[in-house]
Amino acid sequence: MLNKPQPNIIITTHHKPDADALGSSLGLFHFLKQLGLSSTIITPTDYGDFLKWMPGETEVINFEEHEQKSAALVAKANLVFCLDFNSLKRINKLGELVSASSAKKVMIDHHLEPEGFADFGLWTTKASSTCELVFLFIEQLGEINKINKEVANCLYAGIMTDTASFKHPSTYPSTHRVAAVLLEKGAEPNKIFEEIYDNYSVDRTRFIGYCLNEKLQILEDLHTALICITAEELKRYNITTGDTEGLVSYGLSIKGIKLSVLIVDRKVLRKMSFRSKGDFPCNEFARLYFSGGGHYNAAGGESHETLEQTEIKFKTVIQEYTHLLSSL
Repeated sequence: MLNKPQPNIIITTHHKPDADALGSSLGLFHFLKQLGLSSTIITPTDYGDFLKWMPGETEVINFEEHEQKSAALVAKANLVFCLDFNSLKRINKLGELVSASSAKKVMIDHHLEPEGFADFGLWTTKASSTCELVFLFIEQLGEINKINKEVANCLYAGIMTDTASFKHPSTYPSTHRVAAVLLEKGAEPNKIFEEIYDNYSVDRTRFIGYCLNEKLQILEDLHTALICITAEELKRYNITTGDTEGLVSYGLSIKGIKLSVLIVDRKVLRKMSFRSKGDFPCNEFARLYFSGGGHYNAAGGESHETLEQTEIKFKTVIQEYTHLLSSL
């Protein structure tokens, strides 16, 4: 009897992948390998060095560096897994290729307002992370026994980081149950934490100190912390992809702060990160004023105005939320 032909499987995730994006992609990659299925991960862009410890990372294809090869792989694909995003604009030019592909698309994601491009979806906002949803996908297939150490480490990394070490409101009872199974399957929490959080370069460490000492603004009446970073400052401290990851969260560690905002001048546009405590809707604010979105307490946005104009706009429109921010 002839063997069935292997499907051509592509796994992709959003631009500038974080630990949940890359962890879910590599976790799925290793799980499919356990099933005897080969797949290829294509990321729209590069990502931080602090993620390069993940098993299988060296096999990931960066679309920006291998555009023709990536296009050929997508053209041959008959199954595309779209992880940790729900709008094709989140994968930049790669999104055009995925949209044009006749391959079946499977979306696994936990962000609000899915675009509806996928043929199949595992989607809910009641999950800590896409890594948790990949675990659920494996569980629904009845293949928990196929989770090995590689799968476990990748998925645990995304759950740990997207919950900020299990402290965000998105940490559900199911999150801890999934984490427990991953630990039983060989996940190494100490190693994962060290690779991600205890692995700063000297430049990055000095940059964070500079930002906190020289750039941190406190809008006292609004219990808001704001950091604005120029392109020149990024260059001065040799900041590379991933080096600003987590910087926005420092503001929330200050007593009395309910909203922390980071605005970074990326030359082409200004990238924005929002983190909040309690009832401030980061996703709504980002969507209304800065072409963004995300989760209730963690979202991102962008601006095509100058850094100075973006800062002024933020300080103006945030006044609309005085009723949510002015009291503790």
